[in-house]
Amino acid sequence: MSNDNDSLNTALFPLGRSSATEREANTSDKFSFWLAPGVIVNPFDIVQVEQVSPEAGEPSKTYGLVTLLEHRTDAPNHLANFISNNFGELSEEPNTLRQGATIARVNVLSNNKDIYMPVANEKLVYFADPGGIEEALGITEMPVADRVPAGLIKMSNGASTVAYLDRRYILGPESAHINISGISGLATKTSYAMFIIQALLQKAPDPEKIAVIILNVKQADLLQIDKPGPPLPVEEMEKWEALGLEPRPFKNVVYLLPRSAEHPGRPNSFYEPDTYHIYAYDIDSTADKLDLLFTDVSDPTGTMEAIIGDIMQGIVNNEGEFRNVHSWTQLLNGPPLFRDGQTQRWGDHHKSSVGKFRRNLRRLVYTRQSGIFVDARAKNEKVLAEEIRKIKGGYTYVVDIAKLYDNEQTLVFGDLLRTVYELKAEEPEDRTDPIPEKIIFFVDELNKYAPGGSRVSPITEQVLDIAERGRSLGLILISAQQFMSAVHNRVTGNAATKVLGRTGAAEVAQPDYRFLDDELKMSMTRLGKGELLINHAVYRQPVKIIFPKPAYRQEQK
Repeated sequence: MSNDNDSLNTALFPLGRSSATEREANTSDKFSFWLAPGVIVNPFDIVQVEQVSPEAGEPSKTYGLVTLLEHRTDAPNHLANFISNNFGELSEEPNTLRQGATIARVNVLSNNKDIYMPVANEKLVYFADPGGIEEALGITEMPVADRVPAGLIKMSNGASTVAYLDRRYILGPESAHINISGISGLATKTSYAMFIIQALLQKAPDPEKIAVIILNVKQADLLQIDKPGPPLPVEEMEKWEALGLEPRPFKNVVYLLPRSAEHPGRPNSFYEPDTYHIYAYDIDSTADKLDLLFTDVSDPTGTMEAIIGDIMQGIVNNEGEFRNVHSWTQLLNGPPLFRDGQTQRWGDHHKSSVGKFRRNLRRLVYTRQSGIFVDARAKNEKVLAEEIRKIKGGYTYVVDIAKLYDNEQTLVFGDLLRTVYELKAEEPEDRTDPIPEKIIFFVDELNKYAPGGSRVSPITEQVLDIAERGRSLGLILISAQQFMSAVHNRVTGNAATKVLGRTGAAEVAQPDYRFLDDELKMSMTRLGKGELLINHAVYRQPVKIIFPKPAYRQEQK
């Protein structure tokens, strides 16, 4: 990492001068400058240039983000360049040396005196120093107590500074939620989500009032977050230090693992932590969320939705013949849905509709299940919703769903969302411990639960409720997926902070990326592993950051 003195020294040398032409004017939002020979500038560098001031004395400073570099010469066309090289001769010097210059295109970030006059021609342009970068991004306007380190900005001159996010735009009240997308490498999105959660907890003035729920969806990625990992390389330790954070594993972690069908009393997981709870679903604990279990079942006429709603009501309210239904077997093979070896017409529901419900339920809870559905729970098997209702501030809850089928993952995720939403919306009368003021929820592969398109399933409704109304309740969603365009636009649209990793040209052409300039979209296709763009509510333009590797154990078991 470079020190501040080096950064200041390199910032003092001009890079070139601003340039406005008859055809390409500088505006209040954009300007250009030519580079002196030998100067190296890259997209996402932040530069500063002198600007007019309303008062006599020191001029103001305009800061900008470099978005594109291009080299121009006085050659009218490429054929002229070919001819000037003796008609394509490669072994000789050109007959005519062309006059050329490299031009940088810049998007205006801010002005330290709120003056947005176009940058005048021939003004000297410099790299912004660390203090200038903070001023450019609006970090200096953030209260120090609300600054959350989100990564390091590295400039082409070797300078670096911390990119801070405003906590009020992550946890509320101003705005909330973070969405992460990209194909930038194995576990990059997950690692960044875990890093930003660590930063939020370490910098929070009251971490004991924040609870975290994490879904483990891949292998054993997040089943050892309370264990220290191997010593980090020096450069990674320097990143942690520069960010003002401690490289440490998570504290107060509770692991909730699914029941195994093959090994009674053991979890169905890729790894078993030292301590954990096993969860399972019997009919009594699932009756009020049967709709989530049937999310992926085709129902173009709405008949399944109607029968599921009536069955849920019958079991939950203990109505009629449902008083004797206390297991999946009794629901499938007993009254009121089945009698004397025959599927029955029930209420307003035709026999064919009841038969379709029974066929799908049998497939979901018997013939194609991982082991989480049981007729009766063993003593050591918990109800997941009951465990989450006991949630405490200062604790992190990891719920493992990595080995579950897709429909089971949907049920668990929806169960968690519905439980915390109801918990925050209406505090239980019998609860003695205070409910955490903020509950942070991290889920990867969000596109499975809130896909783009017009169809809104029960699980999508739950996600939309959190995205649109969660902030007022203190429910914060940190989500990730490979392609932002694959997620419902009301979810990504409500995320005040978008984190973007490398992606393809076809993806950035989608309307979801319209908040980015075309030049920045193409830069996204060249991002390296560990490089991310952050588009935060406080920033006028996205910035490129790097972040340290996790300090918790990650190796697979």
